[in-house]
Amino acid sequence: MTPVRWSPGDDGAMAERGWQDRRVEVQGRSVYVRMGPAVPGSIPLVHVHGFAISGKYLMPTARALAGRATTVVPDLPGYGRSADWGHPLGIPSLAWALLEILDALEMERVYLVGNSMGGPVSLEVAHSAPDRVAGIVLAAPAGGMHNQPLGRALLQLARDVTRESLRMMPVVLPDYLHFGPLNGLHLFSELMRFPAHERLLRTPVPTLAVIGSRDPLMPPLERVRELARLAPPHLSVVVIDGAAHAVNYSHPGELAHVIGCWLDGRDIADDPAQPGVARLLPIRPPSGE
Repeated sequence: MTPVRWSPGDDGAMAERGWQDRRVEVQGRSVYVRMGPAVPGSIPLVHVHGFAISGKYLMPTARALAGRATTVVPDLPGYGRSADWGHPLGIPSLAWALLEILDALEMERVYLVGNSMGGPVSLEVAHSAPDRVAGIVLAAPAGGMHNQPLGRALLQLARDVTRESLRMMPVVLPDYLHFGPLNGLHLFSELMRFPAHERLLRTPVPTLAVIGSRDPLMPPLERVRELARLAPPHLSVVVIDGAAHAVNYSHPGELAHVIGCWLDGRDIADDPAQPGVARLLPIRPPSGE
């Protein structure tokens, strides 16, 4: 491994002692991976980015969690600093590639923390290789009926842009331009058709879903409750008031606190020291129903 030399306009002023970069190969193509300090004996936390962008915007939350477990933030094949694949990989192919990355890193079992498209990719990995996944965190998972048809999803995405921090634009805009509008539209269309709700309702591993109250790509909370009541008991749903879609960037402290509570098996409660208010969404029917 070679220590990362961060610079503004790259991954931002995010240098942390012990963070390193690494390159592994997937089918003969180079994949770039950010590695936090090793935490011996921990189950690694692997952060999975959204569509058309790299893992750069996930770094605030990844850094906040780096002290509790070995933390990994890859750029999936075709994204960011990873080699181009020649065409955008679909959700199942990205899930397969993520498993190949874990193999290359010699990580047998991990927690996955996916934002937006990273949610469906994480669900796909959990369904295809549940023995490799200790649990998944779905931070604003995109896809499903609420995002259909495509025109509706594009309007939701446009609304979300107005709700995100302006500080995120220099981080993600170069990634969007690099990925290209045609590739982005093609993959976004596939993402909106992905059966995220069906996968979530049948999740085979412990799962935490975190939703921002200002995220236009998420269904209304009553609809979330209705769907979650059909899910297995190892699903928990948390709402962070004030967060939009890129909660990993806008509310890293609150999100990291929620994830830490869930990993430790503690009651999930708000961290008053962090922006945003986290609240566990009651989804189980009252006893006797």
